[in-house]
Amino acid sequence: MTTAPTTAPERTNTSLSRALTLVHTHRADLRTDLTERLGLTRTATGLVLRELQTLSLIRSAAVQRSDGGSSSTGRPSHAVEIHPDAPVVLAVQVQAETVLVAEARLGGTLGRIDEFALPAPATPESVLGLLAQVLSERLTTAVRLPFGIGLALPSAVGSDGTALAAHHLAWPHAVPVRRMLGNLLTASGHGDVRMSIGNDANLAALAESRHGAGQGAGQMLYVMTGQVGVGGGLVVDGRLHLGSAGYALEIGHTPVPPGDRLCRCGNRGCLEVEADPAALLAAAEIVTNEPTLLAARSVIAHRRDNPSSGSAVDLITRRLAAGLASMVNVLNPDRIVLGGLYADLLAAEESKLRAGITRHSFLDQAAQVELRAAGLGASALTGAAELAFQPLLDDPRLVV
Repeated sequence: MTTAPTTAPERTNTSLSRALTLVHTHRADLRTDLTERLGLTRTATGLVLRELQTLSLIRSAAVQRSDGGSSSTGRPSHAVEIHPDAPVVLAVQVQAETVLVAEARLGGTLGRIDEFALPAPATPESVLGLLAQVLSERLTTAVRLPFGIGLALPSAVGSDGTALAAHHLAWPHAVPVRRMLGNLLTASGHGDVRMSIGNDANLAALAESRHGAGQGAGQMLYVMTGQVGVGGGLVVDGRLHLGSAGYALEIGHTPVPPGDRLCRCGNRGCLEVEADPAALLAAAEIVTNEPTLLAARSVIAHRRDNPSSGSAVDLITRRLAAGLASMVNVLNPDRIVLGGLYADLLAAEESKLRAGITRHSFLDQAAQVELRAAGLGASALTGAAELAFQPLLDDPRLVV
């Protein structure tokens, strides 16, 4: 069987995609960097950049010297940056208690983040109705139509945009989110906007890999806990590992011995009920009307002067260490990035967390794994934007 040769337009489009992705992730900000990374001649790189400039996706700027002037000796390379008129997307993240919405630009830049409380009860119909209302208002008032919408859900998500198990929202299994939200947007006159849907933790992992603490890692494991539950994802050589059906790495359902708390999945002792903010508050015997994440962060902050807080933090640290060690034994990542409350825990108890991972890991391999706190303030929301931008990154000519 023979393979058809790649045509010149296909090769050019591949080079456009690679070049735009490199600029988007800030892995190349000089023309010389791009030429080297693309493996092209200076002339070929120039043609690629010229087309991206014509599409108003990038622009060139003179390199600034350290003294603030412009380089004027020799043949300076020019900086390459995202064009200010490049497309934008709308990023949306549904959390256990609230919804976040922001406009996002290429380069991993989020605009103002608006937060809305979930309706009560937070049924699929009421939550998606809220999303449709917010998005319709944004689309109606937009100066230019966003390239797409990226939606991060606290659920495993099928390839057809179905929320398979949104336990933290108490949704039934297999809610057809793409179809339901698409119908609502169509009814409001906005049915022609591209929509991409993914799991929040997976998308946070993707964002950290491209723009945050995971840059440069070959196999990055991301683990986080936010308002409730535990999630994560694995990024291998810049791509999410999603498994055969699209929802691998349900890290929250890693068993943590000897845990016996009942999980929403029906099992007992899962990491997401043994080591999330609610578990920390329960261990500290705290009942509060404060937002869960805020109250849990307060427990960590007062661990030194409050014995019950200190004991609770120690317990959650041990549980998290055991869960991470299990992941290390199976996945052998070269970097672990911790987000949400776990970033606070890492800053507060890094030595205890490291010791616990090493103690539980197979053959002590965890001692070689780098631990970092997430570098982005809104990883999942940034990841939703990444998902919405992906068709454009794959084919920059779609901007036309």
